[in-house]
Amino acid sequence: MSTHTERKDRWEETCEVRFGPIDRSDRMTLASVFNFFQEAAISHAENLGVGRDSMAQSGRGWILCRISVQVNQRPYYGDNITIRTWPRGVEKLFAVRDYDIRNTDDIPVIQARSNWLVIDIEKRRPLRPQSAMDGLPLNEGCDALPSGAVGLAEQANLQKTAELKAAYSDLDYNGHVNNVSYIHWIQNTVEPAELLEKAVHMRLDINYLNEILPGEIVEIWSAPIAFEGRDGITDGGDSSGRAFAFEGRKSTGPAAFRAELRLWGFTDK
Repeated sequence: MSTHTERKDRWEETCEVRFGPIDRSDRMTLASVFNFFQEAAISHAENLGVGRDSMAQSGRGWILCRISVQVNQRPYYGDNITIRTWPRGVEKLFAVRDYDIRNTDDIPVIQARSNWLVIDIEKRRPLRPQSAMDGLPLNEGCDALPSGAVGLAEQANLQKTAELKAAYSDLDYNGHVNNVSYIHWIQNTVEPAELLEKAVHMRLDINYLNEILPGEIVEIWSAPIAFEGRDGITDGGDSSGRAFAFEGRKSTGPAAFRAELRLWGFTDK
């Protein structure tokens, strides 16, 4: 029986890190991590019978609301990695999905948890997540990121650092800005950019608050914040750890996203 017809409680995809996902450090970028997770989640949803077409037939859809990703080690070009994802039941209004990326020693080098809404496509209103989650595996005890996906509060003292227009390459099939595009925007706002290249360890928490449609103008506001303060993250004695808060504000409406990025363990390689 093929992988695509046999129901899988946990989805796995093994691949080699190629040229596209890396930066000048020869290591995987944060946006590439999000892209791997997105593709694996889509494949697993299809496998479990709750993919795009199946949900649309009943007028429902998935909306990613928040995701927290912790990078313990960044895979290098040529590394063989296994991307895994699995549902983890329901928390209040959210359906929960975990992810990790493992190296050839079966060690999780990247861990993540996400929260999703099930919505009525026509009314754009949330539905009970059980409407899609009932009958799916719970994967009890399989916690990639036990602390969960983080809800972020509004930050004070942010400054406008960029303004952009939602363009063709930012959009996905649903006609709004894709979740990975937000990560590209965040990466492009970090100054100096060398911080992203040199960081061994990363943590990004992002809340998707309102969809961004084609042509909408988005202002990126950001500021440095205290490095510690997220799930006991410490810099291991390296005082060079850096952290930033971000908010994307639509020029004609409410905030579109909030995010916090932490970088530490810098190397010159």
